[in-house]
Amino acid sequence: MVIPDWKEQEWDTEKPESYAGIFHFRFWRFGEWVDVVIDDRLPTVDNQLVYCHSNDSNEFWSALVEKAYAKVYGIYEALDGGNTADALVDFTGGVSEPADLLEGQMATDEVARNQLFERVLKVHNRDGLISCSIRATTIEDMEARLDCGLVKGHAYAVTDVKKVRLGHGLLAFFKSEKLHMIRMRNPWGEKEWSGPWSDSSEEWNKVSKSEREKLGVTVQDDGEFWMTFDDFCQYFTDLIMCRLINTSYLSIHKTWEEEVMRGSWVHRQDPLRNRSGGCINHKASFLQSPQYVFDVKKLEDEVLICLQQKEKRATPKEGKGENLAIGFDIHRVELNRKYRMHSAQQKVAGSIYINSRCVFLRKEMQEGRYVIIPTTFDPGQQGDFLLRVFTDVPSDCKELTLDEPPQTCWTGMCGYPQLVTQVHVMNAEGLQGQDNNGELHLLNPSQERLLIKGRVVDPYVIITCEGERVRSPVYKDTRCPNFDIKGLFYRKKPKEGIHIEIYNKNMIVDTFLGQVILFSDPNERQENQTLHLRDKGSRQDNDLPGTLTVRLITSMALTNI
Repeated sequence: MVIPDWKEQEWDTEKPESYAGIFHFRFWRFGEWVDVVIDDRLPTVDNQLVYCHSNDSNEFWSALVEKAYAKVYGIYEALDGGNTADALVDFTGGVSEPADLLEGQMATDEVARNQLFERVLKVHNRDGLISCSIRATTIEDMEARLDCGLVKGHAYAVTDVKKVRLGHGLLAFFKSEKLHMIRMRNPWGEKEWSGPWSDSSEEWNKVSKSEREKLGVTVQDDGEFWMTFDDFCQYFTDLIMCRLINTSYLSIHKTWEEEVMRGSWVHRQDPLRNRSGGCINHKASFLQSPQYVFDVKKLEDEVLICLQQKEKRATPKEGKGENLAIGFDIHRVELNRKYRMHSAQQKVAGSIYINSRCVFLRKEMQEGRYVIIPTTFDPGQQGDFLLRVFTDVPSDCKELTLDEPPQTCWTGMCGYPQLVTQVHVMNAEGLQGQDNNGELHLLNPSQERLLIKGRVVDPYVIITCEGERVRSPVYKDTRCPNFDIKGLFYRKKPKEGIHIEIYNKNMIVDTFLGQVILFSDPNERQENQTLHLRDKGSRQDNDLPGTLTVRLITSMALTNI
């Protein structure tokens, strides 16, 4: 909370002698709430507050908060212009998600516009802060007023988001159609939107009096006004949603699991120790940047990732420093990855690169293991950063610091890996079907369709190498699963085979569907292999229905994969 113990800081008319002219505020700065204490001396001209002020001349909280925030940045001038997304984070500790309404074609794409409205509504209903603006492309454009009353370059605050019923009486109650509406406030406290649904427009006659009262519609030039979301997307170009991430298990709303990682981009000459490799454009050094591994443990999960750089200020008088251009990529990796990536894997997502304090990404991700690589755009740049990862269930996020298995006091006795092998299980074809009694059958396509309705063909794969096992998720209702999973094995016994087994998930005992045993040599060409499934035990020579496509990559250098 920005104003802690606000009742204790309020002016007490019954105890005026208790007033000491000191105020206490808090702001969220680089992962923690920072206390700021100020006195009550405020800048004025002719006894009038110069900067932020309230309509009520006896109300000073906004001016005091502004002074405390200016103290954080060292000078009032640092608050001029500024970045709205950064300010929202400083005041809430949330994460800011920007939306480019032009790039997203929100004015013309009705489906995308409706999806955006639902997101905005959800953020607002969960007490998030929302800001919007009309982009000014030139200096002359700044604070230019459009014919409709809107002003370019201003950060409008979104104060309400509603689905409004049209009509009167019972007709309005039973009418399923609702109008998507959004309410904003001009920071100047005047000069409003003059188009449809503005304060005195005739459109409000379509809404019942009780609905108008519930929405708080007033006809006065107080800077607050309603628009339809369609008109909003037609005129506004940028939207910032600051989500308050709920991590409380006592809440009725969705609870997020948060992982917070602190790191640094540090330039070193040794490639294995360098942590400032730049973005993926710099292929030779990209993977030298910090790496963080996390797991998505549900079949599909919404993941929020926020990368924040620590601001640089030489002296308090200079205010804000220049931000580095930062961003991150996300790669899907082997299910048992424990050491740093040395060759690029499957990129599944990435943020934009921008010289902003924070970069945010929201992404639906499949079950599996992933590595986030936060970088500066150019190699060799240095700075501190904060990485925040939000998932529905704990992701076990941690930094990958080791390049290969460490040498220990047991190495001489137990041996040390000679090879590293990546096993990529791509897909299977024509697996055996199974009836409801657990008996296996080879089915034709029409039989398979009937079987799938019974949800009895649910394969998964297990990769085993020198006692280490990697197991895939279960793939529902298919005899041709697209596994697309990888395992990484550091091998002390190069001549020992790698076992890949396929099972069918059952209620009590899982059923064996077939296996392949592979041997990999560093000199072999790295090509896809499609192999027939075999039985196990004494029946290994027997073919079973189905094939498995795999690819093996083996290297004698443990830092090659």
